[in-house]
Amino acid sequence: MAGGWAMLPILICSAVALAIVLERCWTLRRKSVLPPGLGDEVRTWARSGQLDPAHLATLESGSPLGELLASALAVRNRPRELIKERIEDTGRHVVHNMERYLNTLGTIALIGPLLGLLGTVIGLIRMFLDVMKGGVGDPMKMAGGIGEALICTATGLVVAIPAYVLHRYFRSRVAGYCVEMEKQATALLDELTVTAPVTPRPRRTVAATEQSAG
Repeated sequence: MAGGWAMLPILICSAVALAIVLERCWTLRRKSVLPPGLGDEVRTWARSGQLDPAHLATLESGSPLGELLASALAVRNRPRELIKERIEDTGRHVVHNMERYLNTLGTIALIGPLLGLLGTVIGLIRMFLDVMKGGVGDPMKMAGGIGEALICTATGLVVAIPAYVLHRYFRSRVAGYCVEMEKQATALLDELTVTAPVTPRPRRTVAATEQSAG
């Protein structure tokens, strides 16, 4: 209340930022994004042919990595380039889901100090208008008014600094997950597109050719 009405949007931003941080901490847990051993298990399924639609549906809904690998298995009989294209398309969708709400968190980190500065400026303007009407009066009262106006700036920084740090942290975590998922997808792609070696045909000798022609 000492900071004035500008404290209200700052407090709303802090509540939204806290909700986003808690939700992303839960969603971006490593075991929920990259279940241990899932890549090896899926490659085993591909070798053994355990790829019925129900199996793929369960894999796709289990985790982001499972969704990426299931997209490759769904078109496993296609050429390598088409499988790779499907993986890339699904990968963009998976990354978008992992980065959900992070733009909002970055926006809060950006506007937090601006809202605090706005509240401070408005408070100082109101204080100087009071001075113009009633004179300087008590200097201690004026100093107290300045202190109250600066509360908005301090609160905005308290909200913005953790929001910015956590925004960068979640971005780096998503980037690390993308590298791991790309490795697993490449390994599965190699598993699906392995071709048997071509046995060279024996060359016919000139004498055998002439004899068959005769």
